[in-house]
Amino acid sequence: MGEMGWSPLWFPLAILGFYVLKWVVRRINPLIYESTLGEKKHYLPPGDLGLPFIGNMRPFLKAFKGSDPDSFTRSLITKYGNTGVYKTHLFGNPSVLVTTPDTCRRVLADDESFGPGWPKSTMELIGKKSFIGISFEEHKRLRRLTAAPVNGHEALSVYIEYIEENVISALEKWSKMGEFEFLTHLRKLTFRIIMYIFLSSESEHIMEAMERVYTDLNYGVRAMAINLPGFAYHKGLKARKKLVAILQSAVDERRNKRMQNITSKRKDMLDNLMDVEDENGRHLDDEEIIDVLLMYLNAGHESSGHTIMWATIFLQENPEYLQKAKEEQERILKKRPAGQKGLTLKETREMEYLSQVVDETLRVITFSLTVFREAKTDVNVNGYLIPKGWKVLTWFRNVHLDPEIYPNPKKFNPDRWDDGFTPKAGAFLPFGGGRHLCPGNDLAKLEVSIFLHHFLLNYRVERSNPKCPVMYLPHNRPKDNCLAIVRKTKW
Repeated sequence: MGEMGWSPLWFPLAILGFYVLKWVVRRINPLIYESTLGEKKHYLPPGDLGLPFIGNMRPFLKAFKGSDPDSFTRSLITKYGNTGVYKTHLFGNPSVLVTTPDTCRRVLADDESFGPGWPKSTMELIGKKSFIGISFEEHKRLRRLTAAPVNGHEALSVYIEYIEENVISALEKWSKMGEFEFLTHLRKLTFRIIMYIFLSSESEHIMEAMERVYTDLNYGVRAMAINLPGFAYHKGLKARKKLVAILQSAVDERRNKRMQNITSKRKDMLDNLMDVEDENGRHLDDEEIIDVLLMYLNAGHESSGHTIMWATIFLQENPEYLQKAKEEQERILKKRPAGQKGLTLKETREMEYLSQVVDETLRVITFSLTVFREAKTDVNVNGYLIPKGWKVLTWFRNVHLDPEIYPNPKKFNPDRWDDGFTPKAGAFLPFGGGRHLCPGNDLAKLEVSIFLHHFLLNYRVERSNPKCPVMYLPHNRPKDNCLAIVRKTKW
C-alpha cells in the first residue's frame, strides 16, 4: 500500500530532477566563459556553449558521422536565424562559427585581429612550427621561401613530366588489376608525386610506410585531444612520432651528403628549407624543417587524391559534362605541334572547361571544412562580439552550399561557371583565402588536371557500389574507398 502511494510521486520528481540537473549542467560553460565578460556578454552571437568539456562535439559528430553533415549548422540557423555568426564550443574551446562569404573573408583577411587558432590535436600532430602554428611574420617568410619551388611557373613546368609519367603508368596498371580501391591507389599516386617534389624520393619502401602512417595522423588531426589508447588522437601521436623519425633520417642523410659535397642536379623542397636564412643569417632548425615538410606532405597528397576521385565520379555520373570535358582534351591534342611529347604548362592552362570541372568538384566536396583562427583582441563582426581568446571557425561548407550564390548547390554542375561567372569575394574558398591561401594550390590543381586529361581520353571508371554511403570525417569519401574497376576506352 505504501509503495503504491509513493510511486506516482517519485515519477514526476524524477522528471523534475532530470530537467533541473540538465539546466544546471547547461549553465556550467556559460558560467566559465561568459561570466568574466561582464556586460559584454550581452553582445555575444546567438548560440549555446553545450555541455562541460565536450561542448557541442556530440551534435557535430552526430551530423558528420551520419548522412547529413549540414544538419549541424542548419539547426543553428533554424533556432537562432540566419545571422552568419554563432557561438558554440568545439574541440575543447569556446568558439564562434562564421558561415557567410563576408564574415569568412573578414576573418581570413584581418591578421591584426585574428591569429592562428588550430585545436591542440591539430597543432601537436601537424607541428607547432609548421604554417598553422607560427607567427604572422614567420608565416610570410616561409610562404616566400616555398612559393616558387611549389607553385612557381618554372617549378610547375619541371613537375609536369614527372606527374604525367606516373599518371600514365598508374592508369595502365590499374586497368589490368580488376576490382580495387580507387581512392586508396590515388592517394598512393599523389603521395609518390609529392615525395619526389619535396624529398626527391622514389623509394617504394619509404613511401608505402609513410603513406600508411599518414592515414592514422589524419584521423587524429580533427579529433578531441584525448591521449588514451583507443582514441584517434593517441594513434595520431604515435603516427607523428614515426613520421618525424623518418623525416629526421632524411634530413640527416641530406646533411651528410652535403658535407661530402654530394649534390643532386635539381634542388627539391628539402634543399630549399635547409638553405634559407633570415637577415641575421639564421637557418631553420631541424624541428622547423620537419614540421613544414610534414605539413606539406600531408596536405599535398590528401587533397589531390580526394579531388581526383570525386571529379572522376562526378564526370562518370554526368555523361554530358564528361563529353564536354573530353572534347576539350581532344582539341588540345589536335593543336599539339608534331613531335611534341607530353603535356606542357601552356596546354594545362588552356583547359578552361576542365578548370570549371575542378572548381565545381572543390566546391561540392569542400575538402577543407574550416580554418581555425583565434581573436587577438575583442572583435566586432556583424554587430556581434568575438571575445579575445575565443576560437573562430570559418565554415566553408555553408559558403559553398549557399543556394543564393550557387542555385541547386549540391548538384555537380560545371556549367554554372560558364561565361566568366565569378562568385563574390569570400564565396569560393576551397584553398582558404587571403594570406592564408594554401601554398600548394596550383600544384594540386595541376595534378588533378593532368590525371583527368589522360582519364578522359583513354579510360572510364565503373564503381562497384555506386550507392555506397559517404563518410565526412576527416574528409568526404565513400565508405568503400571507391571500390571500382578501371577500363580502357581506346585501344
